[in-house]
Amino acid sequence: MEGAGSLLPIMALVPFLGALLPGLFIRAGRNACATITMATTILAIVMLLVMAPAVMRGEVLEARIDWLPQLGLTAGFFLDGLGLLFAGMILGVGLLIILYARFYLSPKDPMGQFYTYLLLFQGAMLGIVVSDNILLLLIFWELTSLSSFLLIGYWKHLPEGRQGARMALTVTGAGGLAMIGGMLILGNIAGSYHLTDILEHGEEIRASEWYLPALILILAGAFTKSAQFPFHFWLPHAMAAPTPVSAYLHSATMVKAGVFLMARMWPVLAGTNEWFYIVATVGLITMILGALIALFKDDLKALLAFSTVSHLGLLTMLLGFGTEAAVIAAIFHIINHLTFKAALFMSAGIVDHEAHTRDIKRLGGLARLMPITATIATIAGFSMAGFPLFNGFLSKEMMLEEASHTEWWHSHYFVPVLATLGALLSVAYSLRFIFHTFGGPVRKDYPHKPHDPPFGMYAAPGLLAVLVVLIGVMPWLVEPLVEVASSATAGAHLHPHLKIWHGITPALYMSGIAILGGIVLMLLHRPLDAIWLRTPRPEAKAIFDALIRACADGCRWITTFTHNGAISRYLAIFVVTSVIMGVIAWMGGGTMPATRPIQPIPAIVAVGWVLLLVATISVATMHRRRFRALVLIGVIGLMISAGFVFLSAPDLALTQISVETVTIMLLLLALHFLPKSTPNESSRGLKSGHTVIALAAGVGVAALSFAFLTRDFSSISEYHLANSYKGGGGHNVVNVILVDFRGYDTYGEIIVLGIAGLIIFALMEALLNGPAAARLRNWDFSQDRSRDRHPLMMVVATRVMMPIACVVGIFIFLRGHNMPGGGFVAGLVISIALLMQYMASGFAWTMSRQKIEYHSMIGWGVIVAGLTGVGAWFAGKPFLTSAYGYIHIPPIEEFEWATAALFDLGVFLTVLGAVMLMLFSLSRIARYAGETVNITAMDYDPSHPEYTESDAEEVH
Repeated sequence: MEGAGSLLPIMALVPFLGALLPGLFIRAGRNACATITMATTILAIVMLLVMAPAVMRGEVLEARIDWLPQLGLTAGFFLDGLGLLFAGMILGVGLLIILYARFYLSPKDPMGQFYTYLLLFQGAMLGIVVSDNILLLLIFWELTSLSSFLLIGYWKHLPEGRQGARMALTVTGAGGLAMIGGMLILGNIAGSYHLTDILEHGEEIRASEWYLPALILILAGAFTKSAQFPFHFWLPHAMAAPTPVSAYLHSATMVKAGVFLMARMWPVLAGTNEWFYIVATVGLITMILGALIALFKDDLKALLAFSTVSHLGLLTMLLGFGTEAAVIAAIFHIINHLTFKAALFMSAGIVDHEAHTRDIKRLGGLARLMPITATIATIAGFSMAGFPLFNGFLSKEMMLEEASHTEWWHSHYFVPVLATLGALLSVAYSLRFIFHTFGGPVRKDYPHKPHDPPFGMYAAPGLLAVLVVLIGVMPWLVEPLVEVASSATAGAHLHPHLKIWHGITPALYMSGIAILGGIVLMLLHRPLDAIWLRTPRPEAKAIFDALIRACADGCRWITTFTHNGAISRYLAIFVVTSVIMGVIAWMGGGTMPATRPIQPIPAIVAVGWVLLLVATISVATMHRRRFRALVLIGVIGLMISAGFVFLSAPDLALTQISVETVTIMLLLLALHFLPKSTPNESSRGLKSGHTVIALAAGVGVAALSFAFLTRDFSSISEYHLANSYKGGGGHNVVNVILVDFRGYDTYGEIIVLGIAGLIIFALMEALLNGPAAARLRNWDFSQDRSRDRHPLMMVVATRVMMPIACVVGIFIFLRGHNMPGGGFVAGLVISIALLMQYMASGFAWTMSRQKIEYHSMIGWGVIVAGLTGVGAWFAGKPFLTSAYGYIHIPPIEEFEWATAALFDLGVFLTVLGAVMLMLFSLSRIARYAGETVNITAMDYDPSHPEYTESDAEEVH
């Protein structure tokens, strides 16, 4: 960032920072709140004025702030003539709106909140017009939708305000989502996400096969934001906002954002038949439709709202023509529309504020009671109508001139006639606004006696009315600004010549027809209004509400259908979606032919595969018998372990066997409290469907595996094999990967495992101490129970095995870095030894002798692993970087030691603690199952009928 361009990011940030101030300064009073808000906008205006001379000389100011340079993402800003025009409109009118709102808002309205929303919206709009990076522009674009939602719904107590805000957010937000896709397509074609780069690739973009999709998506965003047909309906409902908001949105900001986007993308997207027929046609329809509806609206703000729709259509039509002269006319009319429309809205707000009504049929004769307001509104109204000596006349003439030269579908009359019709309707509703509101005799039935407001309220519209006249009689005042803005829009230097008289031209005849016809139409308004009211016509709001209800009902049906609480349905949806996506990816091509022949299949492998297949099918068909299904699952796990051994993966085989053993034993313990069989809840048809889904998924996974096994592909395994000892100090590649190369993954996994154990404990705590505990106490555990005592031989064997298993676990832990083993497997081995105690001697007996706090074990495991990783920081290395070396402790011979062993110790403690906490949680149910503590040796039961007193004495 150099020179004046360095002010761009600051200027864009000023309104957002200033939005923090009104809520604070409102405590000092309404004047202080308005003053600080105005000061914020003035500061941004000063920065803009500092940069303006360079832009007026034809320079383009740029500023870029690196954000993620590795990904090519920067916060880019640039200011050219078009950006200068819109930034000046946003800030200049914003300043006038702040002043106007100070006097318009009621003392009951939270002014600090209003100004906060206004500055947020101002900052979002300013960000749009100065953004260079299209991703940044999209962020600001959506911020305008969100901040306008707050402004439109400012009067939360009004239902129409809330509904108008929701409607605006829905329509403009949906268009913004479409625009994101179009912008990303443009960035992909141009190879850059910077607008300054994209604007230089116009020919390439128009020649691309992705031009039309990008055009449609971008125009969807522009049309929804600028209320173009068929999205025009949301704008009038935004009239529920306070008048300052309406004046700001309709004259200089939100609805002009779509026009700005079309103007900004004009060098890239314009110049094609697609652009002309989509943009010009939509603009022409919107221009006529908006004007026609405005003519029959009785609410002043509604009339002005639809007139805004009409004039936005005019601007869209001009940009759609695709000529440089049309661009000049559009830029000039943007300025003119700004002046008269903001003045008109503020005048309508004054009338509403003083007369307590906006209904034209309840007004009239206000020129005598409110002469200042009437003068301002009349000047602005004549400009909107396009009468001579007012600025609206000049740009309207330029529009009609361009329309007279435009051919639409081989017709030379289609566009000129309809453009004249739109201008005629514009004259009619403008004159109705003036004469039906301010003309005629004074009435005696006003809701409130109207009078002119204080200076602070009419100062802003008065200034705009002065500009209307000045530009109308001296258009050369704005010619330099129109020149730089239109040149930036067209991407070429243009030379506009703005003057009052252009001679006798077709546009002059068209304008005369429009004025005379508009006067006649206004005089015939009463009978035409009666016809309009009787004419059936679609109501946009009703259609929108019906669509929203249909979408809500559809979403509700989908949600009810898919989220019914059945995990089988969730799995079915997930699996079916995965299979479909896999098929689409496979059919998309790109699969290389097989490069590896199929290896010969030994007989023992074939037998194992058949056993695995039979066991899998048996689980699916016999799953209702819980114990039988568990045995079959064990067979499947053992066969998979054997497969790992056959494929020379001893670490995986050891881990698989340990996990399988722990899982089966935990499930066996869980079955202790469950019925022997699962109820049959699925119909035959549902089972058939599930079978088809399962077979499709299985075939898909098998095909994918076969494709990988029969093709060569690069793998990171070569790196691990080459660097296992050099980088991690271990010969066991698998263990080095777990505790070193991918130690962060392992660290996350043991945390998840510990959390799972804690969650099971918490659920069991709620079960045993919550409302369900009463039902658990009344549960008849005697049903379907074998009542077998613990076998004596198993009790003896497990107690002898306990110390041996612990030694084996320690041995596996210590050898893991260089040979199959490690902390994970060691934790599982010792867990198995402890599990056997529960199974052999019972829950109660084992729990009474349990001295280890499993919660603490999980915590210490995670802490030890984490501290091991942190230790690398002290050596200036990344987290979890391991170190290794040789240690000699006399009289022990020299041996290798790696810090990864400490990390592995954390893994060991966490795995052991989590497994045992799960087991401990299950064992707590045993007290409700009627199991007694074995107080005598080796399971002698004093309550047994054959147990006598002599036996007891012998035992003791």
